[in-house]
Amino acid sequence: MAIILKRPHDVEAMRAAGRIVASAFALLEDHIRPGVTLRDLDQRVTRLLAREGAAPLYKNYRGRPPSHPPFPGVICASVNNEICHGLPTARALRDGDIVGIDIGLKYKGWCGDSCVTFAVGTPSPEAARLLAVAREAMWQGIRAAEAGRHLSDIGAAIQVYAELNGCSVVYDWGGHGIGRSLHEDPSVPHRGPAGRGPKLRPGMVFTVEPMINAGGPEWEMLADGWTVVTRDGALSAQFEHTIVVTPEGPQVLSQR
Repeated sequence: MAIILKRPHDVEAMRAAGRIVASAFALLEDHIRPGVTLRDLDQRVTRLLAREGAAPLYKNYRGRPPSHPPFPGVICASVNNEICHGLPTARALRDGDIVGIDIGLKYKGWCGDSCVTFAVGTPSPEAARLLAVAREAMWQGIRAAEAGRHLSDIGAAIQVYAELNGCSVVYDWGGHGIGRSLHEDPSVPHRGPAGRGPKLRPGMVFTVEPMINAGGPEWEMLADGWTVVTRDGALSAQFEHTIVVTPEGPQVLSQR
């Protein structure tokens, strides 16, 4: 594992990229409503990135293996029981849906990455509770990212919180280091046990992005080769921030 520590000016460059990601979510907040299509949301973010001089990271991304079909959108848009990597199609959102929007970009050579799950119209009590648990699970993980602690302490904090609140963590999908490339070391697990993996050091930059299910943690991949759904059909929600480890504690790089 070759973890690249970021220098202070690297971190500030990544903070600038993260602010553009945050501004895209601020834009979407005003447009996510019943009747809007995922494609329309994708086009709005496309235009914002162009205005800001940022390049999308997901568009035409192939993942692994290289023969994987290229991702067709600028955003990932995952609705209801879709866990992650949903395609921004002509699907129209309906009242009561939840939709996870994941945005990645590169600005002046540095990457920004974040995800927010939104309620569309009036969510059901179950959906509203899931959103609250998923958001706080992310923050539990972020707060555990203190210098000197172990990498798996992040996942342990997420798992304990989610399970105490009757939800499950999707174990097979985790966070990742990020910098000049979207995916760098380390891989960030979203479950315990604590006390494992490398010790966290100032200058480490990575994402904390737990995917929290209202039902079980099992998942399936749809035939499009990208969209991951819950096997039991239960709702799923994800929140993500890019953070840097500092001597004073973790700092979020992907917020306004």
